[in-house]
Amino acid sequence: MRPCLFPSSFTLPSVRAKHSEHSRTGWAFAAILAAVLVAHATLLRLPYFWDEAGYYIPVARDFFLTGNLIPTSTLSNAHPPLPVFYLALAWKLFGYSPLVTRTAMLLVASFAIVQVYLLAKRVANREVAIAATICSAVYPVFFAQSSLAHADLPATALTLWGLRLYLEDRRRACVVAFALAALAKETAIVTPLALFAWEFLFSFPLARFDIHLHSFSDSSGSCKPRRIAPKIAQRRDIFLLLLPVLPLALWFGYHYHRTGYVFGNPEFFKYNVAATLDPLRIVLALVRRIWQTFGHMNMWVLTLAMSAAMMLPAIRQDGATRERISIPIQLIFAIVILAHIVMHSIVGGAVLARYMMPVIPLVIIIGVSTLWRRVMEWKWVVALICFTFLAGWFVNPPYGFAPEDNLNYAAFVRLHQRAADYIQRKFPHSRVLTAWPATDELSKPYLGYVNNPVPVIQIQDFSFDQVMLAKQNNDYDVALLFSTKYEPPRRLIHWEFWERANARFFGMHADLAPELAAQMLGGTIVMQEKRNGQWIAVVEIPRIRNVKVEAAPSLLSLR
Repeated sequence: MRPCLFPSSFTLPSVRAKHSEHSRTGWAFAAILAAVLVAHATLLRLPYFWDEAGYYIPVARDFFLTGNLIPTSTLSNAHPPLPVFYLALAWKLFGYSPLVTRTAMLLVASFAIVQVYLLAKRVANREVAIAATICSAVYPVFFAQSSLAHADLPATALTLWGLRLYLEDRRRACVVAFALAALAKETAIVTPLALFAWEFLFSFPLARFDIHLHSFSDSSGSCKPRRIAPKIAQRRDIFLLLLPVLPLALWFGYHYHRTGYVFGNPEFFKYNVAATLDPLRIVLALVRRIWQTFGHMNMWVLTLAMSAAMMLPAIRQDGATRERISIPIQLIFAIVILAHIVMHSIVGGAVLARYMMPVIPLVIIIGVSTLWRRVMEWKWVVALICFTFLAGWFVNPPYGFAPEDNLNYAAFVRLHQRAADYIQRKFPHSRVLTAWPATDELSKPYLGYVNNPVPVIQIQDFSFDQVMLAKQNNDYDVALLFSTKYEPPRRLIHWEFWERANARFFGMHADLAPELAAQMLGGTIVMQEKRNGQWIAVVEIPRIRNVKVEAAPSLLSLR
């Protein structure tokens, strides 16, 4: 017998009602897609950014050109192939270009937004669903990631779809969705595993509780709360939630067969797993993950408003108090959120906010539902939250963050576009000293920065130690310097222990100012720009210095 998470009196809607619901969902998807296309109009032709340029686009392009799932233009990280298939299909149908890529990703983002709406409507009501959907769509991290070709967005969309199907008690369909999510990104497997643990270990005590659940029994979407007391018995199909592991295991088996490595090349595995298991690092990563889930990019405004609202009594309406999201569903949301926080605190070398995208809508749904239930002017509070999210697109927080968490990534790309164009025009046959991702931007024309490949010499970053190393190598004519980490002009809190820990565990470093780096390299800045807290500079290295250095060995050889 299946656990009764839904009213026993719940009946399937008629065929006509189903058709009407699907039609409304289709129109909602079309409206959302149009809105996100308009909102991203100025971003659709941008060249590829950071991990797009370093991994996802090269891998998809290799498959597009050769049909080989194991990349040849970059080292394989063993990420599952679903995003590769999707991008290659889009390029096959419409041609290879950033415009096609970003439009294809916006389709996925629109699907994810629709799933937020349907999920919120399922567990709460239409008013909460609309508000939570708008908040999720304008949340800076989600908005910035919506057009970027990373695996996290497809994994988020498919995870939300699977969770909605799970709550609708459509077990086999949700297993398919979770399997696809895991084939989009391997870490998405944590959701079905968390749900399996929930059912196997934690469901049975809930049989003692009375549970409130909202259901929608008419086409208008009016919310009719019903009181139910489920009898939770052991499910025969509980182990279906383990099935999404199988296609992921098959992919890793195929990857091992082709490369000799299960989880990517040794350097990738060391960075993302072997080097992340230090207990202190796990604790520090846990702190960062909690902040990214409940505070980052103005999410603290929603968290604070929700916490304050919990001190207020529930609003009475039509003789009854407004209903909360049912306790079992809140617990399901909580265990999924917790599983993502813990898992991403243990694995993953880069503690990026986009990894938490699958659970951010769950936090927003719970927060908006709490405001709806307890605050009379809840719409104004939600409007304020949306305003702070919109401000987060453009206004950087007073702490270090990844440019991809808001529209700062567009400033990064445009700075690099102009520097690459300058180098092409002024130094067409020069060797360029720079760091990743500019090394890929200059050497791979298909990324959209240059027309012809530029010879590059790579250093890790522009810290003092790396610039000193570069100074010892004179085999370059130009240096392309840029800010590899965003640093706020003024920090609210400066904690020496935190700074040292970030440098030790998370690769934080201080880039030299371009003027100082140019002086150390013996060059002159010929082009420099700053935008939104980031900078880029082109440094010309006098050829006479290189000639003298190269001439010295030949003179010595004649003696």
